[in-house]
Amino acid sequence: MINSILFLGAGLACGVSAACSRSWLQDVTADYLKAQAAGQPAGLPLASGVSYAENDTPVDISKGVLAQPIKIDFSRSIYDTVQCATFTELTAATNAHPYVIHTRIFANGDGKISSIESFVSDDGDWAFNATGHLYWTTQESWTPIPEGERTSRAAIQAAADAYLDQWGNVSLPVPLGTPCQRLEGGTYTGERNRNTNTCAMGAFPEPLTVNKRRYIIDEESGAIDVFNNFPWLEITKLEGTPSSNFIRVEKGLIRYIHEVTICATVHCGRDAPPPDA
Repeated sequence: MINSILFLGAGLACGVSAACSRSWLQDVTADYLKAQAAGQPAGLPLASGVSYAENDTPVDISKGVLAQPIKIDFSRSIYDTVQCATFTELTAATNAHPYVIHTRIFANGDGKISSIESFVSDDGDWAFNATGHLYWTTQESWTPIPEGERTSRAAIQAAADAYLDQWGNVSLPVPLGTPCQRLEGGTYTGERNRNTNTCAMGAFPEPLTVNKRRYIIDEESGAIDVFNNFPWLEITKLEGTPSSNFIRVEKGLIRYIHEVTICATVHCGRDAPPPDA
């Protein structure tokens, strides 16, 4: 079993000690979505020296995608009150330039945003299809889980780690539910068997070690997002490429998986996956 490592984001050290409510994080998320729609990051409550990165590369916040007005068709967010952090997946299928964007936001103890990290996927990234992503994500239910039925924070992370660890050892157990659907780019796995699919994956051509794992966890939504380094796929960067796995856990079992993987070359230099992989 691979030992999972929690990498500290630029705002995490401050965020751990920050006292922030779920409602405050919801307000921060609403501000983020409003800023992205307008292309005006200056409208956010940014801390002095805020760090901003896209696809694991530091970017001037005034010149990144956050400074571009984007028509957002759908978004889904989770809130981590332990780390004072949020995660948002937004789908912009009808924007002039389609995107699917995964964004982590950390706040400090003063109620200011200290770090924003986005994985920005668009045409040419692995299995990218914003229209397909929009269709399938809106078919899913990620409603809050009743308090007595929630999976613990530790168990949610363990489920996500088990899923990623199995990429290096197919014999490791993964708590996959039935049904379970995986939305990879715009490709919906098990599309033809939605009631019986388990999200089970076969072996990769070689065992993969998925590192640089960074977590946002929300027990109320039974959800976790893991920013990570996906090895092997990108032929020009065999050491790894930015990838995000957004996972919903219900009663200890994985129900949904959304994956966004960034490519340096078209389709990472490989054939795109089939429509119903």
